[in-house]
Amino acid sequence: MGGRFRLVVLTGFLASVVACAPAHGAEPAPTEAAPPAEPAPPAEAAPPAPIPAPVGMTTEGSDFAAWSHVEPVLKSARAQHGMPAMAAAVVFEGRPAVCAAVGNRRLGVESPVTVDDKFHLGSCTKAMTATLVQVLVDAGKLRWEETLAEVFPRLADAMHESYRKVTLLQLAAHRGGMPGKGATWPAGMTFRQVHDLPGPPREQRRVYVEKILAQGPAVEPGKQFLYSNAGYVVLGAACEERMNVAYEALMRLYIFEPLKMASAGFGPPGRAPEVDQPWPHRSRPTGLVPVEPGDLSDNPPAVSPGGRVHCSIGDWARFVGAHLDGARGRPTPLAVKDWNRLHEPPLGGTYALGWGTVPRRWAGGLALTHTGSNTMNFAVVWMAPKRDFAVMVATNAGGDEAPKACDEVAGNLIRAYRQWKGAP
Repeated sequence: MGGRFRLVVLTGFLASVVACAPAHGAEPAPTEAAPPAEPAPPAEAAPPAPIPAPVGMTTEGSDFAAWSHVEPVLKSARAQHGMPAMAAAVVFEGRPAVCAAVGNRRLGVESPVTVDDKFHLGSCTKAMTATLVQVLVDAGKLRWEETLAEVFPRLADAMHESYRKVTLLQLAAHRGGMPGKGATWPAGMTFRQVHDLPGPPREQRRVYVEKILAQGPAVEPGKQFLYSNAGYVVLGAACEERMNVAYEALMRLYIFEPLKMASAGFGPPGRAPEVDQPWPHRSRPTGLVPVEPGDLSDNPPAVSPGGRVHCSIGDWARFVGAHLDGARGRPTPLAVKDWNRLHEPPLGGTYALGWGTVPRRWAGGLALTHTGSNTMNFAVVWMAPKRDFAVMVATNAGGDEAPKACDEVAGNLIRAYRQWKGAP
């Protein structure tokens, strides 16, 4: 997540997903692109002809994990697209069936990744933030229909009048009129100035929210879809305001700890000069360049609710697995009662709450999906609740090749799943 967003239309049968993909703008910092509009998804192409399972997989037997060894697929995509490292996970029937990671944490240094290494998820964080809000809603602490004036009474007079009646639901569905592409930072502020806000993240977020709500909306609230990092920052701050606890602590208490996501945290996964976690890599005309992980190698802590979670690929699979369990009516470790609220677009269009939705035959209906990038990392998830199946892929690089590499892996795994299940 970050300063700029756009709609990414992926090629092939993965096409047309509302996403947050890397874009390089004037900001000397991580940014991420957003859609200026929300077109209807184009008709889906005919499914490809059956293909052999990727090298190293077998479709024999009834155990999905038996053919879902993703390492050969990752190695192929990494080599073809020049990624430093890649990781992937397949979730089937709510449980991680297999996880794998290949490559090096830093280009030019022999530093093999492991499945326990932490990858930056970018705007795939948004599904986690929306899930946190749902936990608080189901506990009676918040209501999706609450307005910003109700949640932030101390700011009601100072906030722009157009925002006073905006609801939390509108924010989560990107229909709150919040600033979109190129405007993640409050008016008059830069990436560095937001980074330099004093105090812990909650205090920084308080200043951020005051400033962003005082300026006018980018579009009329409630009338138009406009993908917005700022809206999710305000959503996270609403949780803090009601619970009087920092967003990061709430995420650990209600999301990470129940799911045993021990690797989950915020910001860069590691710290220079150590190479003990995947380093981010920025795309340059001469190729990928490693970036020393540190305070300025990611978006400011104030905007964590919009896209700063990192975790291992296996821990991300635990989160997605909980969403599959919830969608299928199985018990989960999370205190969510209304999973449908998270998975269905509440205000029209194709964006649910932290998830884009697109009809796919291989998914048996709607597939839920999202991508995330701070321009130096990339992640993508596809989840098919009706098939009880999901795939996640991540890499520690930005640029044009990162989404292509991740798409290739996801596409291979989805095709293999279709063959195994005989899905159209």
